[in-house]
Amino acid sequence: MGSLKTKTLYTVTLISSELKGPWGMHVLPDGRLLISSKPGTMQIVNTSGKIVKNITGFPEVQFQGQGGLLDINIDPEFTKNRMVYWTYAQPGEGAALAVAKGKLSADETKLEDVKVIFEASPRYKGSGQFGSRIVFDKNGNLFVSSGDRNAKDIRVKAQDLSATTGKIIHITKEGKPVSDNPFVGKADAKPEIYALGFRNPDGLAINPLTGDLWESEFGPRGGDEINLIKSGANYGWPYVTYGIEYSGEKVYDGIQQKEGTVQPVYYWDPVISPGCMMFYTGNIAEWKNNLFVGALSGLHVIRLVIKDNKVVGEERLLADKNERWRCIATGKNGAIYAATDNGNLYKIAKR
Repeated sequence: MGSLKTKTLYTVTLISSELKGPWGMHVLPDGRLLISSKPGTMQIVNTSGKIVKNITGFPEVQFQGQGGLLDINIDPEFTKNRMVYWTYAQPGEGAALAVAKGKLSADETKLEDVKVIFEASPRYKGSGQFGSRIVFDKNGNLFVSSGDRNAKDIRVKAQDLSATTGKIIHITKEGKPVSDNPFVGKADAKPEIYALGFRNPDGLAINPLTGDLWESEFGPRGGDEINLIKSGANYGWPYVTYGIEYSGEKVYDGIQQKEGTVQPVYYWDPVISPGCMMFYTGNIAEWKNNLFVGALSGLHVIRLVIKDNKVVGEERLLADKNERWRCIATGKNGAIYAATDNGNLYKIAKR
């Protein structure tokens, strides 16, 4: 893999250290940032890093382990309808990944008419590996990534079409299956499923050049992946993986390839623990349409150059910050905004 070095001069500025467990980030039409807080609230932050609004009105979240208030996105028609969508760990008899929506109040301090539109099944008592990101397709439907929930007794359901854990889900804004989903009308299959065989899909993004959906997969020990997501495709987890168990044992038969499953576009070993990703659409020309991946255990941000759906170069940025990178977005002003598990928000801008 060609190692890259950015030639453009850029600055990295810490603009806030007051975020509380940032997890999801989306740029509002006026350029401000909408940021989710894992304990169960959201903030609106201006581009100089000041928290200007605290938003409440969310259903209760299961805030433990990898659970909490997770990703956020806004309706493509947000300027007209003010609708916000989010994913969260929903408490109950066992937790479930849920998708909800609500209308941002006129004073931007609460969500109104909140409705849960999707709940992953089965519910499970643990607090691991919910996923989960939300992106809108060109028709205004939602892609949602749903994690396998981690434990050995449930992760096999990533291969089970009667469960929605370990899947990419494709639903309308009302939470109904999109009509041309690949398993619609198939007996014993959940019609919301778009693709299957995922462990912990913590990154999801649409390539602005091609319209393709890409996913970053938080693997076991060795086996973090970048995948190009196709309708109806099986990505193999937990029976097909480049990783091993944290204990050092192989995962099931320890196979890396299997007929009927799709290979990753790219994988890391040793792992970097991808926490988020985006395609860059800002004003640094050499970064245009590159895929940026925030690494958690890797403590850096990765820039991947993609050509013909293959990774042709990799650069590791911001390693000197020693931070776990959790959410990332391109601002209206062309800068990158990225937040970390420590509650820090950075702005990366052309000098």
